Amino acid sequence: MRSLTVNLLQSALRVPDRVAVRSDDTVLTYAQLEERTARVASMLRAEGVTPGSRVALMMPNVPEFVVLYYGILRAGCVVVPMNPLLKAREVAYYLSDCGARVLFDWRGGPGEGPQGAAASGTIVRTIDPTSFAALLGRHAPRHESPEVELDQVAVILYTSGTTGQPKGAALTLAGLAHNAEVYASTVQELHHDDVILGCLPLFHTFGQTCALNAAIYCGAALTLVPRFEPATVFEAIARDRVTVFAGVPTMYSTLLHDAVATTADVTSLRRCVSGGASLPVELLTAFEKTFGCEILEGYGLSETSPVVTFNHAGRPRKPGSIGVPIRDVEVELVDVIDGIGEIAVRGPNVMSGYWNRPEATEAAIPDGWFRTGDLARRDDDGYYYIVDRKKDMIIRGGYNIYPREIEELLYEHPDVVQAAVFGIADDHLGEEIVAAIVLSAEANTTAEELQSFVRERIAAYKYPRHVWLLDELPTGPSGKILKRAITQP
Repeated sequence: MRSLTVNLLQSALRVPDRVAVRSDDTVLTYAQLEERTARVASMLRAEGVTPGSRVALMMPNVPEFVVLYYGILRAGCVVVPMNPLLKAREVAYYLSDCGARVLFDWRGGPGEGPQGAAASGTIVRTIDPTSFAALLGRHAPRHESPEVELDQVAVILYTSGTTGQPKGAALTLAGLAHNAEVYASTVQELHHDDVILGCLPLFHTFGQTCALNAAIYCGAALTLVPRFEPATVFEAIARDRVTVFAGVPTMYSTLLHDAVATTADVTSLRRCVSGGASLPVELLTAFEKTFGCEILEGYGLSETSPVVTFNHAGRPRKPGSIGVPIRDVEVELVDVIDGIGEIAVRGPNVMSGYWNRPEATEAAIPDGWFRTGDLARRDDDGYYYIVDRKKDMIIRGGYNIYPREIEELLYEHPDVVQAAVFGIADDHLGEEIVAAIVLSAEANTTAEELQSFVRERIAAYKYPRHVWLLDELPTGPSGKILKRAITQP
């Protein structure tokens, strides 16, 4: 098993002059990327940062993130990627919880990295392209790497913290390298001629493995988009002849409903990838019809590096399914009732545990199998279908109701752009069903008409008694809809 840093060294030897990272006019070849990461390792050593120390990154999708990420790993340290939007209190919590020695913060960013670092006693380095180049210029490349064990923690990713304080998922060198290699070679069949669009945030596990680390593994080019905006994405695809696009369902919906969707040049795309949340079949079908590019859907979590299952390239695809387990990863359904159970995962991709949280680790991995909290069913061919989050399931009058079933139905309505179904407390039935919906700009459909649309197509106890029409739905850093943040209009 190779580590992530070995993947970079191998690609730099194999295709030194190929583009590794591009962001608008900034281009780094593999040889240049390797040399700059060696300077980062030297810089950290000069500052007294020892192997095993945690080093945090609070940056958008810029080339400097890639250089620092791999440079920190080359120094034998642990990368702690953080959302650039975090406020001082959140930053201080993350840095204190993992004991970070240094924080690299992006100058002019929207967050409050320096304030949080000051509260936690962490050294902060605020950088921009000019200052970072000058900083690296003061250190000779340190090409040799310290001896490391493949089960050593490489990255700590903090979960979204839907309940309680966020926890740091400790991912290993072997687990991350395995996930990137399997995803790139057997799941997506990527090669060094591919150009992968990096619009997923690199501080998130999906963007790290399925864009950054997969590209480095196969020597492909990574085109970075610092902020997801349809015009910027379409421009980057056309300019750099992007071949692979990876995104979450809200990104696909946004692109599909953009004004230039039918005229944008996306002829270079050969494959699209969806993950992070369930992709409605209606959205998948409409996107493929409009853009002429197949979408392969998969499934994963921060705690699993992230990829667990996928509709593999070159194999039969089942729209609506998250596919089959990837190589070397086992999946089972536990506590099965009426064919639906919680997904449990075992394999090299599973985290070593939650950082400094032994009790939480034991609860999540009680017997070597990681309990995901996601409910699914499996068909006779071994393909899995997400039914819902275990905690999202609505119990109305004793009936189990799975929000995704209702969301899929709502997406069949031509005026619905986004839909989120969830439960609210009800004195009589325990919970009642709410559908929060964003309509297309030209739509004049009413809440009552949408309610009738669902009621005519589903059992009476399942249709939403409350329909909220909103201008937008709140989303997290990866673009996933945050149901807990939706408020009544």
